[in-house]
Amino acid sequence: MSLNPPLRDWGGRRAWIIGASSGIGRAVADALHARGARVIVSARQADALHAWAAAAPGRHALPLDVTDREAVEHAAAHAFAGGALDLVLLCAGHYRPMRATAIDTDELLRHQRINVEGVLHTMAACVPRLLAQGHGHLSLVGSVAGYRGLPQALAYGPTKAALTNLAEVLFLDLRPRGLGVSVISPGFVATPLTAHNTFRMPALITPEQAAQAMLRGWARGAFHIHFPRRFTSVLRALRWLPDRAYFALIHRVTGL
Repeated sequence: MSLNPPLRDWGGRRAWIIGASSGIGRAVADALHARGARVIVSARQADALHAWAAAAPGRHALPLDVTDREAVEHAAAHAFAGGALDLVLLCAGHYRPMRATAIDTDELLRHQRINVEGVLHTMAACVPRLLAQGHGHLSLVGSVAGYRGLPQALAYGPTKAALTNLAEVLFLDLRPRGLGVSVISPGFVATPLTAHNTFRMPALITPEQAAQAMLRGWARGAFHIHFPRRFTSVLRALRWLPDRAYFALIHRVTGL
């Protein structure tokens, strides 16, 4: 049984992808447009957005810095003014590896501003409008790094754990009102963000593969969409391990 209204036929639908200048967000924008959706793309990189939007009809660029609360409100007003939005995807994110032996406070706070506060700004601007139109789907991009603590994820992991909890609360509040809510938990995807990793990334996939997995999840009305499952299912299962066993396993596997 679907937890959300399934999103299958994208012809004529409108989607707003926030964090679409590259990586997963751009791949999702391409995939939705290819299926007939009218797509609005937002990010800070205005030139990249405008170049994408100019390449075909049915595309619109809306440059945006999610850390600017007033700018987010104005952008949401503009996006919804063009008609009802069937999907709002909150994909903007920031990542730098960090361990507790080398804390960088500025980087910690940058992760919080973009990954958490940026989502809160967008949520606050979009949810009342989605409720007013009476339908639509809000999707948050988290990460498997939010399942449990992982080495080098001191700055990133807590922000993604917060989004998983936030999505669960949003689902409880909004699903009875007819809205869909989902949280996306990718494993390793080859993007400019993961290019900062110096370790081997198991089960690495392309942004295009990630986008297809997300579309399949929305089509079946899933709440929690995670991929690639051969990797993420194992990490999900690790949440049930007792702490002693989990910490010992992570130390043994990573050597950290």
